[in-house]
Amino acid sequence: MFSVRGRGAARRLVAAALVSGLVAAGAIGAAGSAAAEEGPGDNGGAAATLGRLKISDKVRITEKVNGRDQVREESGGLFEMKVENGGNLQTYCIDLRTGAREGKKYKEVGWDQSSLHDNPDAGKILWILENSYPNVSVGALADKAGVQGLTQETAAAATQAAIWRYSDKVDATPADEKAQELTEYLYGHATRVKEPEPSLSLSSSSVAGRLGDRLGPIKVGTNAPGAALSVVPGAPAGVAVVDEDGKAVTTAKDGDEVFVDVPKGTADGTAEIKAEATTKVPLGRAFVSVQGKSQTMILAGSSNSTVTASATAAWAKKGVIPAVTVAKDCAGGGLEVIASNEGDEDWTFDLKGTSYTVAGGGTRTIPLQLAEDEAYNFTVTGPNGFEQTFEGVLDCETATPGPAPSEATLTTEPSAPASPSPSLAGGTAGGDTTGGTTGDTAGGTTGGGDLAATGSSHATPVIAGIAVALVVVGGGAVFFLRKKKTTDR
Repeated sequence: MFSVRGRGAARRLVAAALVSGLVAAGAIGAAGSAAAEEGPGDNGGAAATLGRLKISDKVRITEKVNGRDQVREESGGLFEMKVENGGNLQTYCIDLRTGAREGKKYKEVGWDQSSLHDNPDAGKILWILENSYPNVSVGALADKAGVQGLTQETAAAATQAAIWRYSDKVDATPADEKAQELTEYLYGHATRVKEPEPSLSLSSSSVAGRLGDRLGPIKVGTNAPGAALSVVPGAPAGVAVVDEDGKAVTTAKDGDEVFVDVPKGTADGTAEIKAEATTKVPLGRAFVSVQGKSQTMILAGSSNSTVTASATAAWAKKGVIPAVTVAKDCAGGGLEVIASNEGDEDWTFDLKGTSYTVAGGGTRTIPLQLAEDEAYNFTVTGPNGFEQTFEGVLDCETATPGPAPSEATLTTEPSAPASPSPSLAGGTAGGDTTGGTTGDTAGGTTGGGDLAATGSSHATPVIAGIAVALVVVGGGAVFFLRKKKTTDR
């Protein structure tokens, strides 16, 4: 039996489980393709659609552009997101200079899969989330920080400003004086907190072995009391999820290891295993777009939400039994292609014009260097109809300062208009001024769509009349997963 693993076992197992939006699981089988169509959220954690900037107020941003200090005004605060299978999320921005696109699909990922991967202050951002709005109500926050007269809008703006100081390294100051006091409190008191675990993951996301062996182990990771396990319809009859003793299981808790049992006499092929749980996504989990360039988010609040994960199992009687996963390697500046072969013959395959061989029973990790924002699209093939296509864009860094705001261009997509966001639009969101209870998602009405008007009392000279935002050029999917459909699973 075999479980695909890269270097740094614990980190790479989780990374492999979170590669939905990055890896297209392929097909192994004498009769043809055997992989299900996979969308965001099928392979680990929450998948959600970005909504509007819900609760916000003005924040002044000062940074150097072309060697000169420039000041502009943004709307900073809480975005709403809708979880695909049920639930609501609230998020702050951790990529100020990239535009937010309403309607884009997002995926929960670990910090090493996002712009926080090399940020030593990522843990301080989590402290801010734990100790500010909406995790702490406005009333309790006012008492805790010693700042009275806050509203939902000014508390959200103050929190966003403190986060931007750590995520984007800019001078961010709320326009409201009380909010300024809260930002200074949060920024000054923040200490590093350990990265949260994923809401749900299966590690590894790809297992392979000989027919007759139990395939795995697959380790379940979740902050829920338990996760429901099932074999996705279309698998051969008799394929089941079992424990280490071979007993069929339908649920698992955090840390449990499960296996895939394939009855003797089953034809060579694959099956997909699904895990599902209802839980609150942990504060501080990063969310990246899987449907084109859109600013990276960090979780500030969650209702009970449906989260899912999946793993692919492949088996054969003899010969090559291949499996491939891809992990985004932000620290290394590219991808890690992890190819395994549980068979008894060498497997040679082509990867972007270069041939690689994996010996029977072996594993090979292939670094694939990419430039920031570089698109990629490649396919790995093997015997018995095995085929995996990987497509996406490497997006690991926060955007760098661009042209002066007066030179920037506002872009929108006809099918998905830009949300009023820190980088695209301003307007103070409505909403009542009473704080919610700790841990609940906050209320408030949808923000307006007007562009922010620049102007402040900041000591640095203000570029007046600016009504446009910075543009970040980027396209394609981030971690975009496309699995080929099967005609006979």
